[in-house]
Amino acid sequence: MNNPLEAYAEEIIRCNKCGFCQATCPVYDVRRDEASAPRGLLRLIRALYDGQLSPPSDGYAQRIYRCSLCGVCAPTCPSGVEVDGILQAARDDLAARGLLPTALQDLGRTVQASHHLLEDAAQAPLAWTEELPHPPEGLGSRAELVYFVGCVASAFPAAHSIPRAFVQVLERAGQRYTLLAGEEWCCGYPLLVNGQRGEARELMAHNLETVRSLGAEGVVFTCPSCYHLWAHIYPQELGGLGFEVIHATELLADLLANEELAMGPLPWQVTYHDPCDLGRRSGIYDVPRQVLAAIPGVTLVEMTENRANAFCCGGGGNLDAFDPALSQAVAGRRLAQAQATDAQVLATACGRCKRALAAAAHRNGVPMEVLDIVELVERATRKGA
Repeated sequence: MNNPLEAYAEEIIRCNKCGFCQATCPVYDVRRDEASAPRGLLRLIRALYDGQLSPPSDGYAQRIYRCSLCGVCAPTCPSGVEVDGILQAARDDLAARGLLPTALQDLGRTVQASHHLLEDAAQAPLAWTEELPHPPEGLGSRAELVYFVGCVASAFPAAHSIPRAFVQVLERAGQRYTLLAGEEWCCGYPLLVNGQRGEARELMAHNLETVRSLGAEGVVFTCPSCYHLWAHIYPQELGGLGFEVIHATELLADLLANEELAMGPLPWQVTYHDPCDLGRRSGIYDVPRQVLAAIPGVTLVEMTENRANAFCCGGGGNLDAFDPALSQAVAGRRLAQAQATDAQVLATACGRCKRALAAAAHRNGVPMEVLDIVELVERATRKGA
């Protein structure tokens, strides 16, 4: 069996233990435990790779999976170590050895069996459409544009408002689209970050074949994790896609630039949270801010930690499934940073981030509304209609 860590053999030994990654790590910020910081994790991984820690134990696996894979450690590393890539390879190795923690084994089984993050949601993939003024447009019909909703937005009621808002904006702009509905399977993210790459590939192949069968020229995503996988991992695993992959904020920016959306004023002070998969992993920082700036009345105030240095919401890397308390603590830290801006609204461009940060606001009694950018645009276009 090939060790996935072999691809990072030189990277692993290049860490000079400076601690820059530790200073930015959201998990370390909560736990204050050297073995939870990227530097400490790299030392454990090197010990395993060098044969000093063999075979890997459940304790080792617990450390490796107690990470949101937010990737903030990579841009802060002066040695250029791809820390997030090494951590993913370590997970691939652990999954191959049968050392997935129980909670993540359960998550993996659910996704493989139901093709969805939650088994119940797989039975009602269009539950989010119930409060729409009219049914959404094309379901499984041929169209130039496919809207891939994603598991989070279709599974969790707290995120249903995102696809509802997005399809209403598309229709107000006269943009024709189709939905995959029951043929939309999980993009593969939960399995991939578990380390179950082969199992994730089966989901990817189904989704790609389904989109191709509709003759689509583009697929749009409100979920950054789905977007990142389709834009970067699908081509690696399956070859060229043959169509364009875009995030919802990119499409909104184009519609606004072409004056296809009329918006009324939203007189709010807004701060923006960069989703890890949209920002650090996909390099999309400016476009969401351009969309916010185009909304009349909105004033953008940045958090101290923004763009490539943005603090994680705590929901990535399956951390919310593996260690919910830690995930919630990280979200609380990010919420506090948003509060420091005195903004009325915390905006993001990710359903997972919205759920994590809105739940943190509720737990802490913080009267700050947490909205996805598409929800802000929908409210503005409602006023501009």
